[in-house]
Amino acid sequence: MDSFFRFILIMGLTYTFTNSCSSQEGPKTDRKPAAAGKFYPASPDSLRAQLAELFRSAKPREAPGLQAVICPHAGYVFSGTVAASGINQVDPNKVYDNIFIIGSSHQASFMGASIYNKGDYVTPLGKVSVNIRLANELMKSNPVFSYVYDADLNEHSLEVQVPFLQYHMKKPFRIVPIIIGSQSRQTCKRIAEALKPYFNANNLFVVSSDFSHYPAYNDAKSADKATCNAILSNDPDALLKVLDEYEKKNVSNLVTNLCGWTSVLTLLYMTAGDAGIRISPVQYMNSGDSKYGDHAQCVGYWSVAVTRNAGASAAPISEFNFTNEEKKILLGIARSTVVMYINERKTPEVDDHNFSANLKMHAGCFVTLKEHGELRGCIGRFTADIPLWNVVQQMAIASSTQDTRFTPVSSKEIDKLQIEISVLSPMKKIVSADEIVLGKHGIYIKKGYYSGTFLPQVATETGWSKEEFLGHCSRDKAGLGWDGWKDAELYTYEACVFGE
Repeated sequence: MDSFFRFILIMGLTYTFTNSCSSQEGPKTDRKPAAAGKFYPASPDSLRAQLAELFRSAKPREAPGLQAVICPHAGYVFSGTVAASGINQVDPNKVYDNIFIIGSSHQASFMGASIYNKGDYVTPLGKVSVNIRLANELMKSNPVFSYVYDADLNEHSLEVQVPFLQYHMKKPFRIVPIIIGSQSRQTCKRIAEALKPYFNANNLFVVSSDFSHYPAYNDAKSADKATCNAILSNDPDALLKVLDEYEKKNVSNLVTNLCGWTSVLTLLYMTAGDAGIRISPVQYMNSGDSKYGDHAQCVGYWSVAVTRNAGASAAPISEFNFTNEEKKILLGIARSTVVMYINERKTPEVDDHNFSANLKMHAGCFVTLKEHGELRGCIGRFTADIPLWNVVQQMAIASSTQDTRFTPVSSKEIDKLQIEISVLSPMKKIVSADEIVLGKHGIYIKKGYYSGTFLPQVATETGWSKEEFLGHCSRDKAGLGWDGWKDAELYTYEACVFGE
C-alpha cells in the first residue's frame, strides 16, 4: 500500500522505528489526551455538548448482536455524525469484558502492533481503564505485540473514539488500545489470529479508520462506495483487490482509499468464512458534506456494523454437515499430498473450480495420522485465511514431517497410515471447566508462552474424566503441571471428525 506511505509523507509526519519494552515496568503512567483541542473540544462541558448534538442526529440502533464497528477518526466537526451513528449501534447498557480499540498508526512505523500497557487512557471526560493484565498477556504470548513509546504519543485514531464511548456507555468499561505499525498483510493475519479468541459476544471491537483522502467530492463517493462494498463482502482478498485497483487508477488527489486499511484487514481476517457474521453499512458522509469542508478535496467517512445473526453459532453450521463426497475429497487431498510430498517433496496441484462452498470456506483443521491404530502424527491450526482444502494440504504435510514427537513418515509407511481430519469451529473462551462437555468439546489451555490442546475425540478414545482430560492437557501438552489449568485461560471448540 504505497499510497498510505505517501499519505503520511504529505502530512509531514515522522517515522519512528524504535521499539520499547513489551511489559509493564516502573510506575503507572496514564496516557494523556493529544487530540483534545484539535480533533474535539478540550473543555469537558463543550465536549459533552458536542457529543449530545452528534448523538441526537445519529442513526438509531439497528444492529442486534453487534460484535464490531468501524468508525471514522477525523475531527468531530467533519466525521462526528458518522462516528456517533457507529457507536450508537452499541447497546449502552451492556457490560463487556473488554472493548478493543484498533487503529493504524499515523505517526510512527514499527513492526507488529503496539498495545498501551503503561496506565489508563485520559480524555476531558475522565479516565478509562486499560486492561493492563490482558495487554501484558497478549504481549507475552504473541511476539506480534509489544509496547512502542512513540505509537500512542501523538496518535489520534484511538483517542477520538474514547469520548464517544464515555458519553454513550451507561456502565464502566475497560479498553485494550492497539495501534498497528506494520504495513504487512501477513502481520495483520498474525494479529487477527491472536485476537480471534476474544472475538465473541463478551467483547466489542471498535476499528478506527477514515476512507478516501483528498479526491474531489464525486470521486470520493465512488471510491468510498467501492471500498465499503469490499468490506461488506467479508473477504480480505476483495478489500486488498479494490485498494490495489484504485492505487493503479491514479484518481486525481486520491492518496489512499482507507487510511486504516491494516486495521480493517485485521478485522476481516477474524470474520472471513464465518457464516454467522453479517457486515452492514450504517452511515456515509464525507468532509464535503460538512459546513467546514469543500468539494475540491474530501475525506470519506463510513460507519459499518459487524453483527452475528440471531441464533447463529460462532462457526458456520455447514461446517458440521459435510456430505460423504466432500469428506472423500478432503481425505483424498490429504492422502495424495502425503504421498507426493514424502516421495517427491512436492505438493500436488488441486483444481478447486467445481468445489462446494464447504470445501472453500475458511476454517481451521487438524490432520491426524495413525499407524495400526497408534498415533503417528497430528498437527493443525485453529483459524485460517485460506480455503479448507488448502489447510488440509498444509496440515497433511506438517503432520507427516513436522510433528516433533515422531520421526518424519517414510515412503515405506505411507500405505500403513490411516488419515483422520478434524474441522474446527472457532474457539470460545470459557470461565469455568463446568462448561466443557466431554466428547463434544476440544480444549485449548493457555498461560503466558505455554499452551496445549486436545481434540474432542481424545476424551472419548481415552475414557478420561473431565479432571483427567484437563490434567493431561495441562501437564502433557501445555507443560503447566497437572493443576496448571486451574489458573490458565480455557477455551473450547467443536470439531467435525471423519477419517478413512
